[in-house]
Amino acid sequence: MINIEQLGVYLPQGFLFKDITVQINRGEKIGLAGKNGAGKSTMLKLISGREKPSEGRIHTPKDTTIGFLTQDIKIDTESSVYDFVYYSNETLNHLRKKIESVNHDLVTRTDYESDSYLSLLDELNEANDLFGFHEGFQWEEKIAAILEGLGFEKEEFQRPLKSFSGGWKMRAELARILVNKPDVILLDEPTNHLDIISISWLENYLQKFDGIVIVISHDRLFLDNVTKRTLEISKGKILDYPYSYSQYKLKREEDLARLTDAKKQQDKDIKQTKELIDKFRAKANKAAFAQSLMKKLDRTELIEVDDDTISRMNVSFPLSNQPGKWVLELEDMGKTFGEKVLFKDINITVGRGEKIALLGPNGVGKSTLLKRIMGTLEGDGIVNYGHNVKITYFAQDQAEKLDVNKTIFETVDDIAEGEIRKELRSILGTFLFSGEEIEKKVSVLSGGERTRLALCQLLLSPCNFLILDEPTNHLDIQSKEVLKQALLNYEGTFIIVSHDREFLDGLTNRIWDIQDKTLKIYHYDVKEYLAKKLHIEEPVLKQKKQSEKPIIEIEKPKPLSQEETKDLKRKKNSIQNNIKKFEEKIAILETKISELDKEIASLDYTDTEKSSTILNNYEKLKKDLDNVMSYWEQEMEELEKLNS
Repeated sequence: MINIEQLGVYLPQGFLFKDITVQINRGEKIGLAGKNGAGKSTMLKLISGREKPSEGRIHTPKDTTIGFLTQDIKIDTESSVYDFVYYSNETLNHLRKKIESVNHDLVTRTDYESDSYLSLLDELNEANDLFGFHEGFQWEEKIAAILEGLGFEKEEFQRPLKSFSGGWKMRAELARILVNKPDVILLDEPTNHLDIISISWLENYLQKFDGIVIVISHDRLFLDNVTKRTLEISKGKILDYPYSYSQYKLKREEDLARLTDAKKQQDKDIKQTKELIDKFRAKANKAAFAQSLMKKLDRTELIEVDDDTISRMNVSFPLSNQPGKWVLELEDMGKTFGEKVLFKDINITVGRGEKIALLGPNGVGKSTLLKRIMGTLEGDGIVNYGHNVKITYFAQDQAEKLDVNKTIFETVDDIAEGEIRKELRSILGTFLFSGEEIEKKVSVLSGGERTRLALCQLLLSPCNFLILDEPTNHLDIQSKEVLKQALLNYEGTFIIVSHDREFLDGLTNRIWDIQDKTLKIYHYDVKEYLAKKLHIEEPVLKQKKQSEKPIIEIEKPKPLSQEETKDLKRKKNSIQNNIKKFEEKIAILETKISELDKEIASLDYTDTEKSSTILNNYEKLKKDLDNVMSYWEQEMEELEKLNS
């Protein structure tokens, strides 16, 4: 249990939050919400003990263990990924050394009959018992399962951690937290550097975890799947909703509507009170009344509305021009780094208007493929662009390429062309830049704000083919809604890499999956892709640990030849004819059995010969019906196989 009592944090510009009191019980899964800058990350730092509050206290039971995943992880170690996690538990480290030391003494000493030697055996038994109690004998198995679940390949376990990117270091730190099973897990944007499969694995893990989980995330679906309670920091206060994120947002909108009405009424009452004060304060016989009204006004607690609704403007980006029927053709595309083959022999044509999600685990070559398409990276194969194709590319580091000396407005004004220029202020408002904010320099913007501006700039660029590499990284939920709406309205072609399942849902009509060093194409949406992928991969992963059998591939069946199609049609017709005959026999037998049911109901059993004949006939009909039904079921199953 965590008790937060009258918590406050004071900054030079005033209180970040004040008088926050809340109780968090064991097993609760909580989403921490609020606008950027509201103090969400600060709250996690306070709970973890990394920072101290200006006021109030946080009470946790003695010996409570807390695992905290921050956004600003800094890991520089010569240790391998495996050792980084393996030696993360000090209790097990101490017990290993103890067991090793005692075993050494038992082997080297010869005073077998002495009391001190016999006491060593007791020490060893005690250390082994404690080692088992702390799950030391399952430690290696747990580490392997968690590292694999977070996307590490077995051959990567012994690689030095410093050789990995920041995103993979974050995964290693997350593995280190999870394997130690702390009482409290604090996660600040845990999905930012995870792929879709790893996010689903983490969701399943956290759902089964029996301790406290507090999460900050811009991934709405992740919050909905993990959390059951939402705490929002708003206007320096805490709002407590016993719902997951989507339900909380609906309830919050209702509360905001009521609050807005109450504020309007309060503003009206205050205005009337001020008018009365001005009217009576100069009159001697009404001065006391005026003073009373002024005191009442001073005691009034003003209603504040933290309205976070986004603009409902329908953002639409016209094409620069209309391309031909196909926009991109890849011939024998491949890329290797030394002896490592990322992908090879990719041959594909992209038609006008296709909306493609490029998926696959981190490290399989998604960004590399996009760079090959853009021609910014050398490799095997040929890239051909269609007639009139104009590509705009959004790289993962696109926000860092903005001119920091320009204002927000200048950044988009330099890019926009044509009639859209008249709507620049409205469009900036839709991307959550409004009023005087548009005159801010890029240099003072946060990472999330720069990403929003880079996306706004991108979608104003005249083009008919967009290539987007992780555009939702560092975007809040509202900004992602704006971007998704813009892409839904986009009439051109796009290829997008993203790990955000809700963002991709309903957005694309093709999926490219880099798997087994080639590109597999799926003609359904992300939700169906994930359902199939997870359904097949999860049992296979378990099977792989036991027998190292290869993962089953999911791919579209190859089209049948003309002769195979004719043969299939003949088989189906034959089976359908059999099914029809069996159904006719079933109908006849059921009619006869029904007639005998009526006869048996009034049967005179004293006439043993007649009753015996009727009952025998009844049993024969029932047996015949069972046989025919069995044949009918076999034919139906065979037809289903042919249709699948």
